[in-house]
Amino acid sequence: MSERKSEPDRDDSERAFFGRRKGHKLRQHQAELVDHLLPHLALDIHSETPADAREIFGPATEDVRLEIGFGGGEHLAAEAQKFPTTGFIGCEPYVNGMAKILAQIEAANIGNIRLFAGDAAELLAWLPRASLSRIDLIHPDPWPKRRHWKRRFVQDRTIAAMARVLKEGGEFRFVCDIDDYCAWTLSHLARSQDFVWLAERADDFRQPWAGYTMTRYGRKAAREGRKAAYLRFRRTG
Repeated sequence: MSERKSEPDRDDSERAFFGRRKGHKLRQHQAELVDHLLPHLALDIHSETPADAREIFGPATEDVRLEIGFGGGEHLAAEAQKFPTTGFIGCEPYVNGMAKILAQIEAANIGNIRLFAGDAAELLAWLPRASLSRIDLIHPDPWPKRRHWKRRFVQDRTIAAMARVLKEGGEFRFVCDIDDYCAWTLSHLARSQDFVWLAERADDFRQPWAGYTMTRYGRKAAREGRKAAYLRFRRTG
């Protein structure tokens, strides 16, 4: 699920993740990164599931986090540089987004990011149980029309899938500037026995959490007068 990337209608209700595979034509260097750097960083979910997600990274890795639909990659790249002993998995089927994060990885020599260019639900099914400390979903496509709500990433089945891979005390963090999708997310998480909403006061969801890196889309939404909600949910025992 990436920032505001829609596609034509299709009968694909069983998939939990939707996004165009390709948008604008890649520049030459971007195409070279996709062809030559991405294969070194890409996860193969057809291989055997590791016993511990930290095995995907180097031996110094202490923790593993996942960002679903990282868009331009600003948040993912910033987090990876701030937390060098944490391994980050970025999931994004949109080729242009993948090219952008690859350019940032190359420019900053970031070594603790691995990438998956496909369906987040399939990735969640492959990852080992209780292997992640956090999952981020930032400004996903809200699919505002009622007939498209089945395409939203937040569904009962994906909440259960996230609960399976999150450690006890791990977090699912959700950022969105669309009130309806925020309400949808709160209602779906509220009926899950696996998560508890962490907000104790209004500013806990009105303001970004400490150290949050604002994305390009987030800045655009603010300029246009749309206020985002910053929702945090903890995985219970």
